[in-house]
Amino acid sequence: MHRLVSLLYFILGSWAISISSREAANASEAFITSVTLSSDGLSYYTVIGLGDMNFRVSLDTASSDLWIMASSCSTSACQTVPRYPLTYESTTYQSVNENSTQFVAEYADGTIAGGFVAKESFHLSNLTVPNQAFALITDSNVTMTDDISGILGLGFPRISTINATSTNSTPFFPSLAQQGLLQYPLFGLSLTRNSTGTLSLGAIDSSVVTNLSNVEWNPVVEFSPFGNESNSSSYYQWAIPLTSLSVNGTSVALSPSYPTVTGNHSIAIFDVGTPGIYGPWADVSKLFSTFASARLVNEAVGQWAVPCDSAITLSFTFGQRNFTLQPTDYIIGETSGDPGLCLAWPIALDPSPDGIDWQFGTPFMRTVYTVFSYGIDTLEPPMIGLYSLSNATAPESTLLINSFLASASEVIGTTLPNSLLLTPTATTPAYSFNTSVPASTGAIVQAALATSTYSPIFGAVTTIPDSATLNLSAIPLIQPLPTVATYTVTDSAGMISTSVSRISIPSIVLGAPPGWSSAGFTVRAPAFTLLLSFVVFPSLLSSLLHCTSLDFS
Repeated sequence: MHRLVSLLYFILGSWAISISSREAANASEAFITSVTLSSDGLSYYTVIGLGDMNFRVSLDTASSDLWIMASSCSTSACQTVPRYPLTYESTTYQSVNENSTQFVAEYADGTIAGGFVAKESFHLSNLTVPNQAFALITDSNVTMTDDISGILGLGFPRISTINATSTNSTPFFPSLAQQGLLQYPLFGLSLTRNSTGTLSLGAIDSSVVTNLSNVEWNPVVEFSPFGNESNSSSYYQWAIPLTSLSVNGTSVALSPSYPTVTGNHSIAIFDVGTPGIYGPWADVSKLFSTFASARLVNEAVGQWAVPCDSAITLSFTFGQRNFTLQPTDYIIGETSGDPGLCLAWPIALDPSPDGIDWQFGTPFMRTVYTVFSYGIDTLEPPMIGLYSLSNATAPESTLLINSFLASASEVIGTTLPNSLLLTPTATTPAYSFNTSVPASTGAIVQAALATSTYSPIFGAVTTIPDSATLNLSAIPLIQPLPTVATYTVTDSAGMISTSVSRISIPSIVLGAPPGWSSAGFTVRAPAFTLLLSFVVFPSLLSSLLHCTSLDFS
């Protein structure tokens, strides 16, 4: 027992940062926290702190603002989740214009969240950001599950409502990059279907990415200004060109909605807040035409169904690398009207006036580790790095697909049409941006990205960089602390015994400060959300892994 305690102290003490102070831990400049799939499968959430209170928030890379339900919100959507108590006088709370700066967020499904802008001390993992601007929601019909209280946006400042209406209110991640508070201005997402994933800030999770040379780096697309918004282009969404699409190795020609604007490229966004894959009617209809017996079952939402035993792969090419979806990645579930048919991604949409044709949400992002590199003022454009989690290119077996349908998916109530539906002809709306101001892929900009005190790893690239020319050893690595450690002990008689220690998971209270009289929501939080991670380089990581067997599950 003495050796077990000593070794555990070595792991938590020597390889982790001191946990005596959140502020002191900021000096490490790299952080990692857990992300969890909600019970309805529609979002991934993590735990943050505001002042001395904890909240669950859904992650969203297609928006930039942080918002939390407030106690004054009385709608049914608000009443079921932990809310920020406005009657509690947090010592770190700061009002903005006496709580009179309005905030409104509108979403594509017609839901809306409205309230006012404020500032509060923000905590994520062991990172503390004082005076972080956020919105307190006083009226909302956005439905949340799993005691999720709001949304944490990780997008560019250009799409921030708060940044546009309040001074000194840069969104969370851009603020970290602009102040140089991270080891490198990037964040990474590991998403899983059945277990806990990670969000890393300032470094890449090396428990997932084991070979940096296999990351495909893609420069992000610039967008022209809206009307008279400005006289220059800037970064708008985490979007990159989609090079090509194939079904079982057979190419499917892409049809960009605005070919003259986008240089005949289809533009794709990566959004952790989207629980699906969506593409334009022209591309999606051609994709499903290659499936035997596939049929359009709902033209109002662009939904196709395919035979459930379809042993067919979908491959999307970004840069020079193919990323393959197996049937268990793109099948949504069986239809109730015909058990032999399954609803499938992608769903077809009308062209979007911003020129973004494809939306790659969580069904695709679960198959890769995604790195979002923010770019550096005057030196480096934003980049998206994709690291495939599987090298399989051959279709899955029917046995595996049937097993998946029996255990991992659901039967979906579907009224199948009595006859085959014709594919609608989509109308392309007017392009939203001012095309007289040119925009390009991977442009170097003067401001709004990370501080130029960073040394660029990618440099001024406008095309896909060759990994062989990159200084990949300069990319910081990080790992979550293990939740399980296995120890082999030899006693004085030479007898060998093995013991397993599971690090206890402390409870936290959601939506209530310590000692607050109102009832809070007690949950079990993942250990490495509350314990500290360690930042390592490959040689140090190798040494650590030789000391004991570590389980990061």
